[in-house]
Amino acid sequence: ANKPRAVKRIVDAIDAEPSVKPDKEPIGRGAGTSIFVALLKNFFNQYLMKKRLASPHTISSYRDTFRLLLQFIEQRLAKQSTEVELTDIDAALINAFLEEMGTSRRNSPRSLNLRLAAVRSFCRYAASEAPNQSTQLQTILAIPSKVCTRPVVEFLTRHEVEALLAAPDRQTRLGRRDHAFLLIAAQTGFLLSELIGLQQQDVQLKAEAQLRIIGKGRKQRCTPLTDEAVEVLKSWLRESGKTGTQILFPNARGGRLTASGAQYIIDRHLAAACEVCPSIKDKNVSLYTLRHSKAMELLQSGMTSKQVALWLGLGSAQAVQIYVQANLARLKKSSKLTMNHAPDQYHQ
Repeated sequence: ANKPRAVKRIVDAIDAEPSVKPDKEPIGRGAGTSIFVALLKNFFNQYLMKKRLASPHTISSYRDTFRLLLQFIEQRLAKQSTEVELTDIDAALINAFLEEMGTSRRNSPRSLNLRLAAVRSFCRYAASEAPNQSTQLQTILAIPSKVCTRPVVEFLTRHEVEALLAAPDRQTRLGRRDHAFLLIAAQTGFLLSELIGLQQQDVQLKAEAQLRIIGKGRKQRCTPLTDEAVEVLKSWLRESGKTGTQILFPNARGGRLTASGAQYIIDRHLAAACEVCPSIKDKNVSLYTLRHSKAMELLQSGMTSKQVALWLGLGSAQAVQIYVQANLARLKKSSKLTMNHAPDQYHQ
């Protein structure tokens, strides 16, 4: 869906170099610009980028949240986002926004908490810049986080992954891009932000073929590539290099893929994949599903929890326990199926 023009102007301004220097000059307001909009621009361009030195992944995540929030405000308050005032932003509005995200976009409690964290960060900044609104902003800061249940690891089998990778029509340019995108997602287990942030310069195809990324906590890691991935990337780089963009997997207009755009790539090929492998119909397939699938594959290949954590860029081996438990459950289920179909002598 196309973003409303007012929302697009604000979001685009977030990427622009601000003219106001933090802690030295007052917040700049152009003609017709509300305090809220000015605060939002300075929050990104000054506070996050220059004062807090937030990572590109954090800024991208926060930017996506406020893009959706601005669209929601326009619909709910029936006013242009450029006209929104700080007094319009209250706990009731934010709670309604989170409820809408949980319903229309099927955001999980964990995702809703990430969106709430972005709003809270802005409110703390806004309270320091506009103290007269601090009481109202404190009510937003008091919104409790959603309770997160232990996640159920949903993953694809090797046969299901292969069916999805075979689905794109590689006779077309978009089909070749989709195939390369899905192949790298399945082979690396990268996070969404890591995948859509890949640049052509992050690809190394010489002696030790690998992809280099800056992950969580600004930690750099290099992920090795299979021979198949190397050949696909070589071909894709030759083709995409002619377009002038440095983004490895650009959208149709040459810009960076959004979260919804990345999911659309998967959704576009699910029907064809289901025809080959009907078991996919019972699964909710996303980039996280492919990440989970890679983690399970690594464990099944004999990697230790620590090695899997390093591959996926996780903070500790403890974070891999959800995959260890899922793998044990898979083995237990497989064992039961084997026993149920075993010859009679095994039951004597």
